[in-house]
Amino acid sequence: MLNFLKFFTLISFIFLISCSSNQEKISVLDDDDIESQMIDAYKKGYEELERGDVIYAAKQFNEAELLYPQSEWAPKAVLLAAYAFYSQDYYPRAIAELERFLKKYPNHKNIDYAHFLLAMCYYENIIDEKKDLEPLILSKQKFEFIIINYPDTDFAQDSKFKIDLINDILASKEMHIGVYYLKNKKWIAAINRFKYIIENYQTTIYIEEALHRLVETNYKIGLEDEAEKYANILGYNYQSSEWYEKSYKIFNQKYVISTKIEKEKKSVFKKFKKLFE
Repeated sequence: MLNFLKFFTLISFIFLISCSSNQEKISVLDDDDIESQMIDAYKKGYEELERGDVIYAAKQFNEAELLYPQSEWAPKAVLLAAYAFYSQDYYPRAIAELERFLKKYPNHKNIDYAHFLLAMCYYENIIDEKKDLEPLILSKQKFEFIIINYPDTDFAQDSKFKIDLINDILASKEMHIGVYYLKNKKWIAAINRFKYIIENYQTTIYIEEALHRLVETNYKIGLEDEAEKYANILGYNYQSSEWYEKSYKIFNQKYVISTKIEKEKKSVFKKFKKLFE
């Protein structure tokens, strides 16, 4: 009985080896066909992308990757699938493809492009920044990541420009809230918002107004030294600004009067000239 079991085990082992060998041979024989199918799917995807049928294009690129995941074409297929979705504003699907690419191919030569395209998906997915800041924040984080990790690329330069635009939007939101607090005499809350703009959004178009609002708010609550400090900063950096002129008027009422008188004099002079025309 024992000999029979040994014999049976040996026969089973030989059978498994035989099957395994046959499967390997079949697999080797099929590799060329699979690669050929993968290239065909890739080409079809590219053709459909050029025609504008992005859904079918992405489907073909995904099929190409699945057919031959170890091929050099596979990561390219994922990127093209992501771009296909991005090109027609299917941002959630593009983001899913890009996140999968970053996880699966972290050392790919086009990794910088993948990060940039992901940042653009978040950036262009901004629907209403007043209600939902998440896409703005995520895109800013991604653009900052690109600048730090790929500083010598064109993507880094584009990222800097996009961050400036994002900061303008974020500063605008802070300014809107700060002015609301100012109008409702919530002085400290308003001051904190304007200070936040100065500390975090110095390169935005709202920096001048933020400085003026600090002059205005501090002056209203009797902190004239603090108001004067911000007026000096505003005057030193933005002397030709309309906001500096408004701040100047707060401290110099004669300026307001003299300007008004000057306008009245010009008006009288025009009337005087008409008498002799």
